[in-house]
Amino acid sequence: MSDDSTMVRTHIAVNDAVFALARGQDLSDLKARIESAVQAGGRFETFTVVGNREVCVLFSPRTAVTLSVETVLTDIRDTGVLDTPFGGLFDF
Repeated sequence: MSDDSTMVRTHIAVNDAVFALARGQDLSDLKARIESAVQAGGRFETFTVVGNREVCVLFSPRTAVTLSVETVLTDIRDTGVLDTPFGGLFDF
């Protein structure tokens, strides 16, 4: 038996760019915000990705968006807390 723990990872593909969402993202809220942005003709929406980085995307009626969910090994970079980004100069 393995001691490896797992977590659920959600990816969002926006046109040709793919982002791994940080844990704690409210997918229902994100989907509703994207739908609202598209219905409004276009608007920037923000979400947090693995490594606790914020991404802002312009969603419009021509934006192709796909959400996918998978089970992966637990990722220590993935806390979803923007105040503690992973990957800075002092992260080893």
